[in-house]
Amino acid sequence: MTTTLITGANKGLGFETARRLVAAGHTVYVGSRDAGRGRAAAEQLGARAVLLDVTDDASVAAAVKTVEAESGGLDVLVNNAGIEERGEGHAFVGPADLTPETLRTVLETNVVGVVRVTRAFLPLLRRSAAPVVVNVSSGLASLTRVTTEGDPAFAYPGVAYPASKAAVNMITVQYAKAFPELRVNAVEPGFTATDLNGHAGTQTVEEGAEVIVRMALLGPDGPTGTYVDVNGPLPW
Repeated sequence: MTTTLITGANKGLGFETARRLVAAGHTVYVGSRDAGRGRAAAEQLGARAVLLDVTDDASVAAAVKTVEAESGGLDVLVNNAGIEERGEGHAFVGPADLTPETLRTVLETNVVGVVRVTRAFLPLLRRSAAPVVVNVSSGLASLTRVTTEGDPAFAYPGVAYPASKAAVNMITVQYAKAFPELRVNAVEPGFTATDLNGHAGTQTVEEGAEVIVRMALLGPDGPTGTYVDVNGPLPW
């Protein structure tokens, strides 16, 4: 049985990814920083709930103990939890209004959280015969796309979110090189309607989760150190 942990999985892309992986036969842990919402989601999915706040060392350490005690190890980690900076009326926070505090908050969840969780679960992952890490990135992480006029990413006015996801891409590459026994990849789900963007996205969570699920199901001979969407490799 494949054991999988998904952070931020009580709703949105994380929830849909969990649903699909449960259907594929995985034992799925729904990581959620709200215990009640996590339990409700897990019950609905036929999954297991684990309290997990990616910004809190003690919470992550406790989650590791829970997963190890119940399942003995971990095969797949999906770093899905993420936030986006938005101001009043859900408006983007551009360079003129970005504060160090806002940037720090976004980076703590989207970047430091990925490192915190991956580092904590690495000993369990390295016991697996086919360990996989999927880092949920964004098309806005592509320096090529955000500097190409006419690309939808070019018009995005925010700073903190794309900067955080560009950092996730670098983390992905460096971890993939450091741990060749792991399959570590970054994925771009696409502009999906979730709470993250006030449900302004143009595709469904079912569509957005497709590439996450695909990369979570990789075998030991699958690619590593890549940045992909549902159609294939993306420009860095």
